Amino acid sequence: MNKAITEGLLLMPPPFSGGLDVWSSEDGTPGSANYAGATNAAFVPADQDFGGCLELVKTENTQKLRYMGETPILPGCYLRVTAKVKAISGNLPSVAIAAWAGKSGGVHVGGVDQTGPSVALTSYGEVVEVSAIIGSGNRGGVDMVWGTEPIYGHFGLDLTGSNGGIVRVDDIVIEDITRVFHRDMIGFVDVRDYGAIGDGVTDDTAAFNAADAAAYAAGQSVLVSEGIYKIGSNVTFDARVRFDGTLAMPDGAQLILKRNFSLNPYIDAFGGDEVLAFKKAFQALLNVSDHESLDLDGRRIELDGPIDMQAAVGNKTTYEIRRVIRNGQFNCVTGSGWNTGTWSSSASYNANNPFKLTNVSNVANIAVGSLVTGQGVGREVYVNSKNVGAGEITLSRPLWGPNANQTYSFERFRYVLDFSGFSKVSKFTLTDIEFQCAGKASAIMLAPLGETFHVKDCFFTKPSHRGITSIGSGCQDLQIDRCHFASNEQSLPVTDRVSICFNVNANDTKIRDSRFQRFRHTGILYGNGHMIVGNHWFQGDGVNNGPRLGGMIFTDTNVKSIITGNYIDNCSVELSNEHDPKPDFSNEFSFGGLSITGNIFTTNDVASWFNWIVIRPHGPGHFIQGLSVTGNTFKSLNGNIERIESVDDSIATLDFTRTRNVVFEGNTFNGVNQLTINPVTLDFNQSSPLKTWTLNVGGYLPFGGHARTVQSVTPKGPISNSSGTYVYYFPRFTPNSGTDRNQIKLDWPETCKGTVVLTSRVDKPV
Repeated sequence: MNKAITEGLLLMPPPFSGGLDVWSSEDGTPGSANYAGATNAAFVPADQDFGGCLELVKTENTQKLRYMGETPILPGCYLRVTAKVKAISGNLPSVAIAAWAGKSGGVHVGGVDQTGPSVALTSYGEVVEVSAIIGSGNRGGVDMVWGTEPIYGHFGLDLTGSNGGIVRVDDIVIEDITRVFHRDMIGFVDVRDYGAIGDGVTDDTAAFNAADAAAYAAGQSVLVSEGIYKIGSNVTFDARVRFDGTLAMPDGAQLILKRNFSLNPYIDAFGGDEVLAFKKAFQALLNVSDHESLDLDGRRIELDGPIDMQAAVGNKTTYEIRRVIRNGQFNCVTGSGWNTGTWSSSASYNANNPFKLTNVSNVANIAVGSLVTGQGVGREVYVNSKNVGAGEITLSRPLWGPNANQTYSFERFRYVLDFSGFSKVSKFTLTDIEFQCAGKASAIMLAPLGETFHVKDCFFTKPSHRGITSIGSGCQDLQIDRCHFASNEQSLPVTDRVSICFNVNANDTKIRDSRFQRFRHTGILYGNGHMIVGNHWFQGDGVNNGPRLGGMIFTDTNVKSIITGNYIDNCSVELSNEHDPKPDFSNEFSFGGLSITGNIFTTNDVASWFNWIVIRPHGPGHFIQGLSVTGNTFKSLNGNIERIESVDDSIATLDFTRTRNVVFEGNTFNGVNQLTINPVTLDFNQSSPLKTWTLNVGGYLPFGGHARTVQSVTPKGPISNSSGTYVYYFPRFTPNSGTDRNQIKLDWPETCKGTVVLTSRVDKPV
């Protein structure tokens, strides 16, 4: 064998028969001394073991023999240098393959092994073979690990030990044995071939980048072999990558997998640590433009505490480019990370500065995202931000009626995915994900600001306190589609439950085709423009004749929203103004702007005073202005209820003198004692002659309102006076009559009797 070709590269040095002028007695570099004409070297043409060979007398402490040609060595290439040697006479030396490593410009590369294993010659005439493997990677069996800096070598051997001995050396063989190391890695570039050490201490970032560049250029993949690789800065793989080894990276360093970006490769990269893998994958999702979504590969991620989504990314506090996380499960297991933080602090409140608590004691310890409770605090008010220096807290919504100075309680629930560390997140989607909260955790906390956060085809199973929480306007245009929320409190009476599916502080929510199962409340919604379509929410319990609570609760007065085509089971639709810092009516829109159309309302085993539609004013002077309840089915099972709607006047009542634009028509009532209709058309029979007829329509009018308008009065059959003579004149009518102002008076010119058909309204159209 006289040469080997690897990718067109000449590796094999020439035989000694070609002349000794290319064989150096020094390092083999240009200008170094060679063995041509040397007194201690000669070519032997006919050795019985070797044929032609070099005979060499050892005259130096380290007698060197180097081929002066530049034998190339490439990243990923492994060379084996072999020499056969025998002692002829004199002192017996030791023999080792040796080399000189060089880089561009003829510069020597120090710091790498340049001598292979040494073999002692122990007898004369015995043929001894010495060899060494040289390559870039720190692999088992590689004697000289050169990394990626050397690009060629001068190869040969060293004789060490006592001088004076004579040896003969057969032609030196250099061969490419890369296939031995790559036999199971066809199509892969190993990071070790580019200098990666994998000892968990040496920074292998440069080697990873070099391996990726080579693999990408060759259309191959990168292999991260077994080992622990310290990566000190960002690494981006343009090529596909497979991880047999694991990575150790600082939190701020990004791992970008452009060709196989999903959760499984990250789990492999970080030794099976699913939480760290998810954080690193999410970090990559928000830092590269190549991928719009992160596929969790159907994996189940075990969590013993919440994931701070902003801390996982690290370098961003706002994000408004569409991104998606899909197809997996978060499973909450026992851990102290789920413990609710609780604080109690005194603070001041002024309705003229409605979003602030001032003079807050212990403000530094109160966590952003905490639920605020206390006298005069509406439902679902959260700490949006805090200013420790000023002793202030910014609230998600104003307070309706606290004392100027009082003590507040703060509870910080723990969320599987907590986005509150961001200042703003928009256009973000979670799809096909199950949140297995196991009664330990809440599910999602939104960023303080943002738009169009979309949750679809997700399951929220047994959240401890909340499903989705908004602590600001990060819920603007929140979309919940085809999701399933199942409470952890299904066996409890509804009044003992604490969990709420979601809350909203902004406008334009779309809640569609979802199922909400036995929470305390389904949704607390401030703002306008909400579309609640095609859902099923139910909040019943096993308490016979028990109370029921609000399902969908609107906390702005004029909500400009629709509730259409839903199944509303054992709970109320509630209209409230508990997030108004000045809840008394004062030149503003009042309750209304709501269309309730084509829904199925059901209840069973409830107290007779239960109502499906409730208005709860938190200050006097409010009225109804624009409420449409049409085409619904109301059905009570296992006991009738009195009526479908009411005013909760525990704080204040409505001003019925201002009711306008109210429609209750086309509804079906089952198990309801008193129908609610507006406008209501009734037959009234006056059997004995009277000059003034008093007609009571109040039972039918919504919310116990006044009979403000007579839309029509039509005789049904003859109207006759006391002598039986027909009368043909029209009566004068007076609405708003009676103590409760729910009667109509008809005044005739004379006493008469008969039947009239009267249509009355609780409102005026304008």
